[in-house]
Amino acid sequence: MVAPERRKPMIAVCGAGQCDSGTAALAEMVGRSVAAAGATLVCGGLGGVMAAACRGARGAGGTTVGILPGNDAAAANPDVQVPIATGIGEARNAIIVCSADVVIAIGGEYGTLSEIALARKLGRPVIGLRTWNLGRDDAGEPHVLAVNSPEAAVAAALSYCKRR
Repeated sequence: MVAPERRKPMIAVCGAGQCDSGTAALAEMVGRSVAAAGATLVCGGLGGVMAAACRGARGAGGTTVGILPGNDAAAANPDVQVPIATGIGEARNAIIVCSADVVIAIGGEYGTLSEIALARKLGRPVIGLRTWNLGRDDAGEPHVLAVNSPEAAVAAALSYCKRR
């Protein structure tokens, strides 16, 4: 097993399977920045935010991993380089966040909320770009660190990866 500090950071990008063009543009910029930083992007492998983030990462020469809900690897968006068909439906969200060092949530619906909750339960940091605000923990730290730009999201994610 490769020690975390000796492998590329794994950054999950989570968000809705359908999104507007503005959210897609944010996700694509996040993906591009993840790749530029030398990190691997992991996501749910389908459309919307996931497809946009993969498009950005792959366009910048990065590696993209899609953890799919169904049995068919061919269901992945065209920019997923490593499709992993699970056949376990939405439960695949646990695999996404377990695989990542940090999660970036962009917009999103209830699937994104489940990924945020699973990440926090597992002790993974969550960076939020126009997503759920879930208050603060007992120490006063935000459950989701809100940022205002794709660049800030990736910078915060990389900062967490360096601490791990």
